[in-house]
Amino acid sequence: MRVSQFFISTLKEAPTEAELISHKLMLRAGLIKRLGSGLYTWMPLGLRVLRKIENIVRAEMNKSGAIEVLMPAIQPAELWQETGRWDVFGPQMLKIRDRHEHSFCFGPTHEEIITDIARKEIKSYRQLPLNFYQIQTKFRDEIRPRFGVMRAREFLMKDSYSFHTNENSLAQTYQLMYETYSRIFTRLGLKFRAVAADTGAIGGSGSHEFHVLADSGEDAIAFCPDSDYAANIELASSLPTRQERVEPTGIMQKISTPEKRTCAEVADYLNVPLQNTVKTLAIKANDKIYFLLLRGDHQLNELKVRKIPFLSEYQMASEEDILQAAGTVPGYIGPVGVEACIIADHTVINMSNFVCGANEEGYHLTHVNFGRDLKLPEHIFDIRNVVSGDTSPDGKGKLEICRGIEVGHIFQLRTKYSEIMKASYLDESGQSQYMEMGCYGIGISRIVAAAIEQNHDEHGIIFPTSMAPFQLVIVPIGLHKSIQVKETVEKLYQQFSDAHIEVLLDDRDERPGVMFADMELIGIPHRIVVGERGLKQALVEYQGRKDQTSQPIPINEIFSFITTQLCIS
Repeated sequence: MRVSQFFISTLKEAPTEAELISHKLMLRAGLIKRLGSGLYTWMPLGLRVLRKIENIVRAEMNKSGAIEVLMPAIQPAELWQETGRWDVFGPQMLKIRDRHEHSFCFGPTHEEIITDIARKEIKSYRQLPLNFYQIQTKFRDEIRPRFGVMRAREFLMKDSYSFHTNENSLAQTYQLMYETYSRIFTRLGLKFRAVAADTGAIGGSGSHEFHVLADSGEDAIAFCPDSDYAANIELASSLPTRQERVEPTGIMQKISTPEKRTCAEVADYLNVPLQNTVKTLAIKANDKIYFLLLRGDHQLNELKVRKIPFLSEYQMASEEDILQAAGTVPGYIGPVGVEACIIADHTVINMSNFVCGANEEGYHLTHVNFGRDLKLPEHIFDIRNVVSGDTSPDGKGKLEICRGIEVGHIFQLRTKYSEIMKASYLDESGQSQYMEMGCYGIGISRIVAAAIEQNHDEHGIIFPTSMAPFQLVIVPIGLHKSIQVKETVEKLYQQFSDAHIEVLLDDRDERPGVMFADMELIGIPHRIVVGERGLKQALVEYQGRKDQTSQPIPINEIFSFITTQLCIS
């Protein structure tokens, strides 16, 4: 492709609304153009990247035995009402009416639609298992669209749904999808990690997320470098450490701590380690107040709390509730002398001589000890986020924390939707059974942004070769002035094109600096520079996008050199 016959629209500066580096670079490189809040046009360069990703996903899904379909983006309300998700899904769902006042939505996902197909088309166990997939535009009305295509309202997604006769068959396909996703992200040239995850609004049982590792990632991931353990921070656990509490070193005292409400403020004021403080959080569930105890340097994990059966519908207590239960205001609550039910994290019960709220505004207690100053908590649960250095739950090493961008998610739905929608089949004995289901999604458009977050420098994007808009760019110096340069460039361009190498020829009448800057910004992996000075010695210059400097290559060797580089990358 010649630049003169293509469309490249780069910017020196990103628009002010762009926050993430991927958003800035995608706008500057002309991959996307903003239409409205959370809505983007994929420009020619960006679309080439998108299609590259789509093709790899499609190839691996086909290889896995999945069957491609294409379901409508607009879905009738009746199916969503049948599963009860029409109201539950919330304002993220864009609801619309047609001329007959019938209700529809712009599909945020397609569980209802595919289950409706299955219950109408699948009758016998002989037809199972089946795995259908599609690559389709989705719409979720994000309350605050941001970060470009990372959290857009309209996005491109690969979603697939499998149907089975039993749980073992589902588990086999789930594992197959796990392996398929791993191949997809490996082929895309991304550093990624699969982690155990919560099923969230989709429902079901087992679940794994696939994260592209990047410092800017919204999600925290806990993993053990010495084993295969990895989980989203929401789900991650650690091996509880059991140790004897040390003997009290002094009597409990009430100390004035004016205007010191947080554990960090109190620890600094009293000159004690933060891990020697206990934070007390008040929650309310079933019209009852509970106090949650955490070590001062730990953070509450709300998902873990909701998995405690009697706290599944909890909410944070109001100031009025706290005043009634503890006689004080938030920031000074403590577990000593209160009647509320106390739930402690595992790490708290090992503590001795700790600092906590005194249930009196402006005061905290020091040298507090279980058994002497207060009884042991009634309930002990894992209710905190893990931190670096915690023991991995498999006991094989210490946990580390990294950031990730979720680009894929697989679920074992089981019979959540098939039971509600009566999607059944006849088994070998002629008995009706509900189908087991799996659900597997990949954010196609999100991968573009995630890849850029992971692969960029001060000059622009560094695309992995597998998803780059072009594999190679030829930049001629003096193309419109030198017959020798023009003839050499045309010959090379034709030779690479004939070999089906995706080559871009920058035939603009621009200064070399402008052409170099544009191609670095766009992120094309390999670059050849052809100029009169080099041709006098039968040389051209090669520079990989990650290389700090260029290197001279004999003109008669450049073709084999590039093909070798493409094989390596």
